[in-house]
Order: sequence, then C-alpha cells, then structure tokens
Amino acid sequence: MTTQHTPTALGTEKIGKLLMQYAIPAIIAMTASSLYNMVDSIFIGQGVGTFAISGLALTFPLMNLAAAFGSLVGAGAATLVSVKLGQKDYHTAKNVLGNVVLLNVGIGILFTIVVLTFLDPILYFFGASNQTIGYAQDYMVIILLGNTITHLYLGLNTVLRACGHPKQAMAATIATVVINTILDPIFIFWFDWGIQGAAIATIIAQVISLAWLIKIFMNKNELLHFSKEIFHWNGKIVKGIIYIGMSPFMMNLAATFVVILINQGLKRHGGDLMIGAYGIVNRLAFLFVMIVMGFNQGMQPIAGYNFGAQLYPRVTQVLKLTIYAATVVTTLGFIIGMFLPELAVSIFTNDQELIRLSAEGFRYVVLVFPIVGFQMVTSNFFQSIGMAGKAIFLSLTRQVLFLIPCLLILPHFWGTKGVWISMPISDFVASLVAGVMLWIQFRQFKRAHITGEVIS
Repeated sequence: MTTQHTPTALGTEKIGKLLMQYAIPAIIAMTASSLYNMVDSIFIGQGVGTFAISGLALTFPLMNLAAAFGSLVGAGAATLVSVKLGQKDYHTAKNVLGNVVLLNVGIGILFTIVVLTFLDPILYFFGASNQTIGYAQDYMVIILLGNTITHLYLGLNTVLRACGHPKQAMAATIATVVINTILDPIFIFWFDWGIQGAAIATIIAQVISLAWLIKIFMNKNELLHFSKEIFHWNGKIVKGIIYIGMSPFMMNLAATFVVILINQGLKRHGGDLMIGAYGIVNRLAFLFVMIVMGFNQGMQPIAGYNFGAQLYPRVTQVLKLTIYAATVVTTLGFIIGMFLPELAVSIFTNDQELIRLSAEGFRYVVLVFPIVGFQMVTSNFFQSIGMAGKAIFLSLTRQVLFLIPCLLILPHFWGTKGVWISMPISDFVASLVAGVMLWIQFRQFKRAHITGEVIS
C-alpha cells in the first residue's frame, strides 16, 4: 500500500519556520524569473538595438493580459486546494487539479486565436510606431503560439506549491529560467535570430519544465495526482476557481489598461525612446515586486490552510510576518531607485539619453515604495483565505480607482512627469485603503478566536 503525502504541518508547525520553508523557494523562483526578464531585456537591448527595447515594452500589456487569464485559474486553484486540504476535503482538492488542466488548455487556445487574429491593431493601440511594431510582432507571434504551454506550466506550478511541495515548484521555475538564460544568447547572437530568438528560448524552456511537472503529477504516491476520473468539468469547482481567482485576474486586467495608458502617454509626450525607458524601469521595479510576490506565495498555502482549519491566530501571525518581510524588500528598492538609479539602468543600454530618461523615471516610481509591500501583501492575503470580494476591491483601488484617473489627467498638466508621478500617488492612497480594511479584518479574527465564531 502506498502512503499519500498530506501537508498537515501547515496547521501545526511554527509559523516563522513554515513561512521560510514556503517563501524562500518561492522567492528564489520569483527572483530568478525576474532576473531572467532583466537578462532577456539586456540581451535584446545590447544585441538587437535601442528600439527593440521599446518594441519589447509594447508587449507588456499583452503579457499582462495573458497573465491575467493564467492567474484566474492558477491563483484561484491554489487557494481552493489549500482551503480544501485544511478542511480535509481531499476528494474536491483532487478534482481541482483536473479542472486546472482543462481550464488552462481551453483558455490558452482561445486567447491565442483571438489575439493572433487582431495582433497588428492591438499593438498600434498599445502605442506602436513604424519603428517599433516589427520587433513587437516578431516577439509576440512566437509567445502566443506557445501560450497554452505557458498557461499549463504556470497553473500546475501554483497547484504544486499549494499542495505542499514548494521546493519542487521552485525547482521547476529555476529550471525554466536557467534553460532560458542559456538559450537566449545562443539564439540571439549565435543563430542571429534577434528578438525572435528570445521568444523561442522562452517557450522551449517552459516545454521542458512542463514535462517535469507532468511527471510529478503522474506519481500516484502523491495525494494530488493525475487520474482519469479527475478530468471532467465540475461546475462548482470551476465557479470556485474563477470566483477566488477573479482578484488577481482583475488586477492583471487593470494592469493591462494601465500599461496601455502609460505607453500612450509617454509616446505622446516623449516619443518611442520614453517607452523604452519605461520598459527598463518596469523590469527593475518588477524585481522587487516579484520578491514580495514570492513572500505572498509562501504565505498563501499557510494562510489558506489555517483559515480552513479555523486557526485564526496562526492566520494573523503569518500575515504580520509577511508584511514585515515585504516592507524590508520594497524599502531596499526605494534606496536603490533614489540613490543609484543611473547605475541600475545602465546595465540595459549604453545610450546616454535613454539612461537619463530611465533614471528619472525610476526615482518617481519608487517614491513611496516602502509601503507598497504592505499593500501587495494585504490584497494577496484576502485572496489567500478565499475572501475574493475584498481582494478584488483592493486590487482595483490602486489600478482603476486611483492610477487610471491620474494617468488620464496629470499628463495634460505635466507631460511625461505626470505619467511617472501617477504611480506613487496611487500606491500611497491604495495603501491607506488597505490599512483600514486590514484593521477591520484583524478585529474580526480576534473576536472569532474569543467567541469561537466561524468566519466565511
């Protein structure tokens, strides 16, 4: 008889130890992924040209849109798996895995067909010009052809982490990054495939890692594994995945429109080079954001499991520790962005004007970075315990209620400076809203611990 592994330590082990056990692999994986994105941009900038960086930046909205659908399934499934494991509902948790595969394949194929059909008008709408659209087309066509692979890889990786295997999830991500980084210079420089080489390297790396993930889920000794009976549509499970995953989906969807507005504003007031500057700043800022996301991924199964098991003091404890860690990370980003921006951006390009524009933008973007980590963790926390409504609201406060209006109004008065300062303004106000909501939730947890009330 085989022994199936269950992550019961999530409800008994010390919270600090658990957070490190789950967060460190996620942080390593997310940091490696972010570093790959930076290296990718460096290879493209140095090996293809300055306008290729601008062309790559034009693909950010589409990448965000693809990520939105990926997170709709992946994040929703991860939370649902964690909560069901905490409730000892193993049957439902197994069926979540099957529905993740079906949803990712269906959404991935549909997304590819629709976007490929309208790719050129989409890119022009995003701010492309005759100088940059060719680079964006070359990159996105290949990425879109491998989109279903990307969705499956990301979806299975999040479920793997949620069911108690953070190190294996980390290994899959790092393998993708390492393979990608090795293939990039070979395809871009040696084969002279340019920006297309970077895209091909990305898809090949994900195919290899996906094959390894599938092998893991074929292991029948694991509680969650592939079996014929789990591959059928379950309306209740699909609804639960989408309901919980709606928060990161809306956040990424809003981010898509935000990047479009940023690109359009920067192009209108500063030209193609300014879009390239944003591409560089976005890569740098995203490094710190990805580390915080690593902490969030570490927090997610711990918070979800203990919330499902009604162990509310443990839920509160893991949240506090994650906020402390995230604040340290974003404060480091603030220090680098304020005092060493030229040094940071110069690794992407030798163009002095692009360096100047990027450094100026970087200073604006990190202006309130020390509190950004708190806002990110709080939004992810509500998602982790299945409170999708609150998570969606927090996600939308920054992107839709605050940032989009700023991007529509401020550039008319201050040009490109108005675009840049919109970001720290929205971060600050959104953090205030998150603080109020979290304070209310803490009081509810405290009352439930005393009275034995079940929070749903």
